Amino acid sequence: MVKPWQKVGSKSVGDFRIFTVRSDLKVSPRTGKTHDFYVIDSVNWVNVVALTPDEHLVMVEQYRHGSNTVELEIPGGMMDAGDARPEATGERELREETGYAGENARVLGEVFANPAIMSNTCFTVLVENCRCVHPVEFDHGEDLATRLVPVSEVSALVASGKIRHPLVVAALFFFDLWKRGLKKL
Repeated sequence: MVKPWQKVGSKSVGDFRIFTVRSDLKVSPRTGKTHDFYVIDSVNWVNVVALTPDEHLVMVEQYRHGSNTVELEIPGGMMDAGDARPEATGERELREETGYAGENARVLGEVFANPAIMSNTCFTVLVENCRCVHPVEFDHGEDLATRLVPVSEVSALVASGKIRHPLVVAALFFFDLWKRGLKKL
């Protein structure tokens, strides 16, 4: 049986505004030897599956600096300190990025962003009956275009590689499970 590794030391190695990096010294429960691991700490993230009354998902196209590509994604962002719940973050991000708002916001699922090197969680929030009712409020580093995508086309977009962000794919999988009645809320 795999056991957790005991942390015997930790030190900060960098602060990069949206995340910090630390070095953890841990002991292998199998060998008893110590190893140094780098961990990225970030606030939790939220992705929003925003469903319109006519069965479209509110999605965004945006440029991603890491991949140097324009990606088709769902709205989302980092939880602010004042956001008590992922649902509040989801509603805020949806409104800011697309101008859409809806009702019955609730968490569909959660995943670790990248458990090998990161400490945060990414929540998937479902918001139903979404309509465009606000002007967009982009952050200074955002340049987005809102796209309404029929729910019936989403699987084909993932299969064809038009949707490639892994946390978006995970969120869409939670949505698919919910639509098929396999994910209870």
